[in-house]
Amino acid sequence: MKKLGSTDLKRLHRDWRRQTSGRLALVLDHVQSPFNVGAIVRTAAAYRVDHVWVANGTPALDEVKVGKTALGCDRFLTWTTVTTSLEAVAAAQAGGYRCVAIELAEDAVALHEVPTVADTCLVVGNEDHGVPGDTLDACDAVAFLPQLGRVGSLNVATATSIALYEMRRRSWT
Repeated sequence: MKKLGSTDLKRLHRDWRRQTSGRLALVLDHVQSPFNVGAIVRTAAAYRVDHVWVANGTPALDEVKVGKTALGCDRFLTWTTVTTSLEAVAAAQAGGYRCVAIELAEDAVALHEVPTVADTCLVVGNEDHGVPGDTLDACDAVAFLPQLGRVGSLNVATATSIALYEMRRRSWT
């Protein structure tokens, strides 16, 4: 099997872009590590996230340490800094997004069981404390990522990547 050259790679991605519908956004609430933010930025750019709200002390997408992991992908995203995640959720909902928090919480449902809507905003939280309770209450749904192993949770950047892929995958099937 031969690896794709740059022209074939562009063609492949263009074909997938044509098959993708709906808007996708993110709220990053108090994600402390700039390296986690950078990894999220890179994945968000790869899955064509339309907007990112940066809340509650999350490092800005153009911060130097974020850039070490993001590798310049912040230039492909639009983003807004807000004071709180509640402000971000309200802005996303006002913009027509259905907000889905990714959190291990009571009454959360598996992400693949959350009803599909055209425009979704995923809300992710702090590495240790997750998404705050008042923000969970403001969201339209709360979902978790089913895990099979003995590990109880995932790194926020990893969980965000899986959730972004799942939301895009839905528009392809």
